[in-house]
Amino acid sequence: MSLQIYNTLTREKEIFKPINDGKVKMYVCGPTVYNYIHIGNARPIIVFDTVRRYLTYRGYDVQFVSNFTDVDDKLIRAAEELKISVPEVADKFIGAYFDDVDQLNVAKATVNPRVTENMDEIIAFISALIEKGFAYESQGTYIIVRKICGLWKLSQQPIAELQMGREFLRMI
Repeated sequence: MSLQIYNTLTREKEIFKPINDGKVKMYVCGPTVYNYIHIGNARPIIVFDTVRRYLTYRGYDVQFVSNFTDVDDKLIRAAEELKISVPEVADKFIGAYFDDVDQLNVAKATVNPRVTENMDEIIAFISALIEKGFAYESQGTYIIVRKICGLWKLSQQPIAELQMGREFLRMI
């Protein structure tokens, strides 16, 4: 029996076909590490650990990447409250994260990159989006949803009916 997966865009089950036979690469956005994990963090940890274990059981070689957001306004506030540096906050709660996932019997990700380890690549990517006209800066960086072909289609709603679409349409 073949593995089937639900395609949110087409709203149909499809046979799962990895890009490379026998290998699956999974990326899941991990927690912002300014505090202990909560149920909102635990859900994707458990769900995607289950998916990864099932794929491994089915014989796939799985590379599972889950990042840590270790720079953010929340980390800065936590550092001020705890009277320690932002990297110390991140290290403290990354350690607590691993303790918690061990208690949940969750297998560790293959790789846990930190945002701070990839800032040059992130800045280059955002700069490229701006240069290509897919994003703009105005007290932050914003994607121009209409220009990224079909970005909003997963919602199954016309862009003008989406909150972000209405806000965007008001701006142009």
